[in-house]
Amino acid sequence: MDDIVDLIEARFSKGLRGSFVVPGDKSISHRSLILGSMAIGETIAHGLLEAQDVLNTVSALNALGSQIKKVQSGIWSIRGVGVGGFMEPDDVINCGNSGTSVRLLMGVVSTCPINTTFTGDSSLRKRPMDRVVSPLKEFGCTFSSNFDNKLPINLIGTRDAIPIRYELPIPSAQVKSAILLAGLNVRGRTTVVEREPSRDHTEKMLTAFGANLVSQRKEHLSEISVDGFPKLRPLVIKIPGDISSAAFPIAAACMIPGSNIILKGIGINPLRVGFLDTLIEMGANLRILNRRFVGGELIGDIRVIYTNDLKGIDVPESRSAKMIDEYPILAMVAATATGSTTMKGIRELRYKESDRIAAVSKGLLESGVEVMESDDQLVVSGSQRNGIRGGIQIDAANDHRIAMSFLCLGLVTKESIEVIGAHSILTSFPNFVELMNSIGAIMIMPKSEI
Repeated sequence: MDDIVDLIEARFSKGLRGSFVVPGDKSISHRSLILGSMAIGETIAHGLLEAQDVLNTVSALNALGSQIKKVQSGIWSIRGVGVGGFMEPDDVINCGNSGTSVRLLMGVVSTCPINTTFTGDSSLRKRPMDRVVSPLKEFGCTFSSNFDNKLPINLIGTRDAIPIRYELPIPSAQVKSAILLAGLNVRGRTTVVEREPSRDHTEKMLTAFGANLVSQRKEHLSEISVDGFPKLRPLVIKIPGDISSAAFPIAAACMIPGSNIILKGIGINPLRVGFLDTLIEMGANLRILNRRFVGGELIGDIRVIYTNDLKGIDVPESRSAKMIDEYPILAMVAATATGSTTMKGIRELRYKESDRIAAVSKGLLESGVEVMESDDQLVVSGSQRNGIRGGIQIDAANDHRIAMSFLCLGLVTKESIEVIGAHSILTSFPNFVELMNSIGAIMIMPKSEI
């Protein structure tokens, strides 16, 4: 995977065809490692995503006392230290580009009596940490930073943690997970309240590992509570394919005439399928086959056949939590549809690895697509009848989803699209170029082969 270079060119491609799998779900991979490290005994994770973000979590947990090692490709052994058993690391923990790593690990160590300093790459150091720092302080831990709660941050865990009840101001699975993980090492019951559901992988996995977790709906609120000091049991975990990674070949098949693909074993958690729902509403020929449950997670095989009937739609604002990572690639699909697609309530995209609203808007405008943006909204006018010019170079600013989105767009533009900063793809989808080329895409990496 280290052969991905920093510049990749995507050229006009004909129909995509094939049946394949995508790498393991990144969210579930992170949580498997963390909860496996908090169990007593050996957890085995099958299908673990071997991308840089997840490997950063491996390194961090090993520094905290876990024993995590690769058994063979996709299979990892995790020997845990038990709840509250983490030791003080000898050095700074560098989470690279992974916001999930740093936010969840802050939760883990906040209620352990150890001193931990977190940092990351230049992109992660610009991202806000206030949303997780604020609730974790309520447990009694201490944070210090010279940069307004941006990395690097020093966290001194508390010896006398108290359980908290915290209402999320905005939907955030990362913040919710950080609080629940912190609550495992607190005597009493810790509760997170959310107005809008966010992905629930942590809740499912906590239950599977043996934690006493209660989730209930009260009027317009959901309350998720966990009791402290559980004895977590080790598991054998099978990690499904990542729906966020699958979104790229799915979108490409929706855009490229003659495409007919099947993606096998994809996680289709109901709180993660907003992108699929949106494509179907736009008129995509997309079906989910062979639905089944594996390890408490719903998975299925996704078949996509190209149709030239894609129409622009208004994407409900309430859907944003179910597809926040997929808006950049949705914007590419919208550019090939007929009519305008409006995406509202997406301000969160401005605080990802890059300002994704600005990056998408700039790249599409330069490619000849009509776009309007506001603080929390993006409107893309489809260019199906006239085609899309392309012929640009995109600086992905080390944002993997921007890089992959514009590479997919380059498969249908009249002139090729070059993406620099493409090395960031390694953080989530190491074999992206190899997989896409294997099903008929034309993506070229100068002076390098996968």
